[in-house]
This record gives sequence, structure tokens and C-alpha cells, in this order.
Amino acid sequence: MAKHRNYTMVFANVHVALVAKALEAQLKKAVDFETFFAKAPKPNPSRALIQGVVCGVRVEEVEEPTMREIRYLDKLVDELAKGKAMDKILRKE
Repeated sequence: MAKHRNYTMVFANVHVALVAKALEAQLKKAVDFETFFAKAPKPNPSRALIQGVVCGVRVEEVEEPTMREIRYLDKLVDELAKGKAMDKILRKE
């Protein structure tokens, strides 16, 4: 039996479209970070377990709530881009 064509698609060829689709409404509204996080669906509670330094700032020490959310997102994307597993990023070892 032949593989479904989706299985053989090159991820790099579709990832921009996937991200754009996921954020389309937000992109059209030109939403700022504060509004994005204020109106986001229920965030994963484990995000508070993200630790480390991003842009010279230790994520777990950021006190201001919106800035902390921005740093969580930034650190999460950085770690995923390096190939780190989500369980490791969220410290669920």
C-alpha cells in the first residue's frame, strides 16, 4: 500500500502556511502582545515550569505577567527549534 501523500510532504514547504493559518485572525487584526496573551485561550499551566535564559533574561525571574508570557513563548520556541522535547522544556522529567 502506498503512503498517503501527506506523509511524504516536506515540512519546510508547508510550515509557513500552518503558522499563518493558526494565527491568521491575530495577524489580520495586528494584535499586540498584551492583547494576544489577554485574549488567548487557556494557556498550558506547565508553561510556568519553563526555565532558562532568553535574550539575557532568566525566564523564571520575570515578575510582570505579560512580559513573563512573552519570555515563556520565546524560550519555548527557542528550545523547540533546537530539537528539545516538550517534556524536557516543561521540566516533566
